[in-house]
Amino acid sequence: MSHAYDPKQIEPKWQSHWVEKKTFRAANPGEPGSEKPKYYVLDMFPYPSGAGLHVGHPEGYTATDVVARYKRMRGFNVLHPMGWDAFGLPAEQYAVQTGTHPRTTTASNIQIFKRQIRALGFSYDWDREVDTTDPAYYRWTQWIFLKLYEKGLAYMADVPVNWCEALGTVLANEEVIDGKSERGGHPVTRVYLRQWMLKITEYAERLLTDLDDLDWPERIKAMQRNWIGRSEGAEVLFKLGSEAAARAKAAGLSDSVTVFTTRPDTLYGATFMVLAPEHPLVEAIAAPGKKEEVLRYRKQAIDKGDLARTDLAKEKTGVATGAFAVNPVTGKESPIYIADYVLITYGTGAIMAVPAHDARDHEFARTFGIPIVEVVKGGADIQKEAFEGDGALVNSPLIDGLPVPEAKKKITAWLEEKKLGTKVVRYKLRDWLFSRQRYWGEPIPVLHVEGTKDIVPLSPDDLPLVLPDLEDFKPTGDPAGPLVKAKDWLTVEKNGKKYRRETNTMPQWAGSSWYFLRFIDPKNPKEPWSKEADQYWMPVDLYVGGAEHAVLHLLYARFWHKVFYDLGLAHTKEPFQKLFNQGLILGEDGQKMSKSRGNVVNPEKVIDEVGADALRLFELFMGPLEDTKPWSTAGVVGMRRFLERSWRLVMDEEAGTLRPAIKDEPPSEELERLLHKTVRKVTEDIEGLRFNTALSALMEFVNEVLSRPAIPRKLVETYTLLLSPFAPHLGEELWARLGHGNTLAYESWPSFDAGKTIDDQVTIAVQVSGKVRGKVQVPRDASEALVKEAALQDEGVRKYVEGKDFKKVIFVPNRILNLVV
Repeated sequence: MSHAYDPKQIEPKWQSHWVEKKTFRAANPGEPGSEKPKYYVLDMFPYPSGAGLHVGHPEGYTATDVVARYKRMRGFNVLHPMGWDAFGLPAEQYAVQTGTHPRTTTASNIQIFKRQIRALGFSYDWDREVDTTDPAYYRWTQWIFLKLYEKGLAYMADVPVNWCEALGTVLANEEVIDGKSERGGHPVTRVYLRQWMLKITEYAERLLTDLDDLDWPERIKAMQRNWIGRSEGAEVLFKLGSEAAARAKAAGLSDSVTVFTTRPDTLYGATFMVLAPEHPLVEAIAAPGKKEEVLRYRKQAIDKGDLARTDLAKEKTGVATGAFAVNPVTGKESPIYIADYVLITYGTGAIMAVPAHDARDHEFARTFGIPIVEVVKGGADIQKEAFEGDGALVNSPLIDGLPVPEAKKKITAWLEEKKLGTKVVRYKLRDWLFSRQRYWGEPIPVLHVEGTKDIVPLSPDDLPLVLPDLEDFKPTGDPAGPLVKAKDWLTVEKNGKKYRRETNTMPQWAGSSWYFLRFIDPKNPKEPWSKEADQYWMPVDLYVGGAEHAVLHLLYARFWHKVFYDLGLAHTKEPFQKLFNQGLILGEDGQKMSKSRGNVVNPEKVIDEVGADALRLFELFMGPLEDTKPWSTAGVVGMRRFLERSWRLVMDEEAGTLRPAIKDEPPSEELERLLHKTVRKVTEDIEGLRFNTALSALMEFVNEVLSRPAIPRKLVETYTLLLSPFAPHLGEELWARLGHGNTLAYESWPSFDAGKTIDDQVTIAVQVSGKVRGKVQVPRDASEALVKEAALQDEGVRKYVEGKDFKKVIFVPNRILNLVV
């Protein structure tokens, strides 16, 4: 009978053992185990879709699991939780298509995901599982909203939004591609709706400056900085020309336009002005003969998304309003245009256009035949292309000859003195649009007073405000959302007054903006998390997830956390100290995995064929964690063979007992050095998240030791401990077979002696006049004379130096010898 390695027997056994014994339960503050240092390692929790996992998903989960298991063995109290980001449009759309309630499909999908994740042996503390659609969870999401409202950070406003009639909801800019919805390809138009907004802009400066203290990838920090878009400049007042001013006054509007510019030094080169099509002055100031064309263009522009409007590659379009504005430094009148590349949501919705020194303005000016006036000397032909760099100011009487930084200061001071402008800081960041016209989301816990715009927040005692159980949850195209159908739920009477509930729901981002805090205290019925839990567990020590969440999720979570900090609910300013983005795993065809391409690889199929440990190992062995790489079925089979060799290192496959070669004796000096080098390599690589090279070291160890006639037990036990974070099922089984009664999850991680990781012998490259001609092996720290003597014995070196004189000898100890002849 064969006793070969059989993951189908080993893996379910240990998965059941871990669940039964709650092996990975993290100790709460004050419990036994909480005296250890804490380590909080977190995955970006998944959206549980009906398709389940494909093999690209577990890569990040496997990485965090290796770290979690390693840290437990290093003596940490490890929090490694999992939950479900389960509200949102995809679940609702699937429900609409199939006629199944989203609550039913979500519950089913969660079970599929949980089964697949458990089959991979991840060491999650399942007692802390959260689900954003559970009223016990979203009660606290609603409570957080009330705190935001109380602090003046949640408000209602009429704002331009991307409205998709077919989906019956507002879409974020990122969900609109070429004027159509990303999901389904339905037409999207721009409309004004009264929406809930969150005042994230109030935290713009802190969100920007606090990035400096985070251990995050620089490219992610750069993306957040660009999204926030801080810029220093000046607001400048342009008086309208007499005719336009009269039309504006007749409409009850201002007779001037304020522009924001980061380049006040170029004011003398401003030859026209551009208003956003939505600017409130547009209709009033348009000359009678221009009004029809202006309004037609405005409607076309409003229907486009912001991303399409600001695309630098698109051809510049616009319409002259027939109105003029007076340049405050030259006193000359400049024509006013409207153009879709100017957004009402940035700055003041109006720009002074300086075509000589701004590429977009230059293109616009050439298209419409507007004068281009150079005011910064840069050597370029400004009639052909804009010069956007620094230089000395020209054609600018107040600031002629000054370099740009000094010119900015002087002209801004002059504007402030004349009350024509002021120094300001602006951000590209806009307030967070928080309303969604969907059923499947958290209800917003407020009441609207009938017949007024007055809002009454619910009492925290009235939470959770549970989502009504609608049978017909399909969108109707009504901007109020599907919840208007819940007639009994919709209307509330209190103290003789009639109220109407808010029928918009929260975006999917709401539940994911604080879930990491619920994980630290998930069963607390009195508060979202306790101060004790926050003090003990926060911040998250390692957060791993896809780079696609670089801006929105991470920015929203940081914003909410800063609010919690201000409210005294969190003791850290930032939630995630270290962030790591794993790369994509592509299909074997090198394309992104998708059902439509037919290149999706199901992890359950792989587990059935080679085992979960082999899948885990291959996810990490394919290349650096941050790289994008293609799947390889042959590669995962190679990992299975490595695990079989690891099994044979310990087990006699015929007898089903330990190999007779395993001896209770000390290792030789050679094997002891190999062991210490392997421990050091694996330890340092796990700390550096270099899992592929850690696995290479383990493979080299097995290949070196497997064929030895006698193998010290110490080597085998140490190897088993080193392997266990990567292949935990096999690790546990081998540990038990080696005679240990307890799980190895809390065994001490092997230590190494740095002195024993250094070889006694080193290989030194020998160059002749700068070209490598040979290599010699000598004792470490050998003298120049000894290395030179050994080099001259090498046949490859000798033939290049024979009969020649040495001009000089360059020697770097333990590295290189260069004989210059």
